[in-house]
Amino acid sequence: MVPTEYVTVRGVDVPALGLGTARMTGEECADAVASALDLGYRHVDTAQMYDNEEAVGRAIRESDVPRDEVFLTTKLHPSNLARDDTFDSFRGSLDRLDTEVVDLLLIHAPREYVPVEETLGAMNDLREAGEVRHVGVSNFSVAQLEAAMDASDAPILTNQVEYHPYKRQDDLLAFCVENDVMLTAYSPLDVGDLADDDALAEIGDRHGKTPSQVALRWLIQQEHVSAIPKASRRAHQLENIEIFDFELSADEMARIFERRGGVTDRLRSLFGL
Repeated sequence: MVPTEYVTVRGVDVPALGLGTARMTGEECADAVASALDLGYRHVDTAQMYDNEEAVGRAIRESDVPRDEVFLTTKLHPSNLARDDTFDSFRGSLDRLDTEVVDLLLIHAPREYVPVEETLGAMNDLREAGEVRHVGVSNFSVAQLEAAMDASDAPILTNQVEYHPYKRQDDLLAFCVENDVMLTAYSPLDVGDLADDDALAEIGDRHGKTPSQVALRWLIQQEHVSAIPKASRRAHQLENIEIFDFELSADEMARIFERRGGVTDRLRSLFGL
């Protein structure tokens, strides 16, 4: 089993690398989750929108890994953000996942027609009832995240957004670091496009790693950042998780930041670049 490192926010340890399951359903999804757990993944991300919660739950249930060792995240569909819809749809998620509690429940995306206070109020009630351990958001801007933090009695554990060397999130990342919120990077490999990046390949050659491994290491080496690459094939899952046996230098980190727009003074201060 490959060792897993953690991101610690709000006193909570979250595996730094997880398995994303977007665009996987049925047996493909169940097989992918089963393979990932066998390789040592302990963080699995799903959503009502993905139509794969049943497959994810079945794979976890049938795995040799105890349920309490898996950090399981799901997300409310954007059409289920009204208070009653939050309760009803989440109970459906629990049934499909075949679990009594979800480690992290997210608002999948903000919707102006439902006040964030209403959705987070219901999510907080689910947390008080012991059905949700932590709450968070996804695809929120800095201003939306700040509003969510003000609206929630429970801490906002994460904001899950697209983040990779070609998709910068400097202001959001700085806000998360300064406010002890995890930034969870989805599509961290830019749907595979980073594999052909010459600068990442050059850095990887020094460490005996692939461009994708360098990109993932760049992410999880940043404070408060976790990553959830989608990978259905076992070989790709193994490649993705083998990133804990090397470290990028400050110069290498800065060079990757410079792939799109350079390194801001704020980032230099945060990460010592």
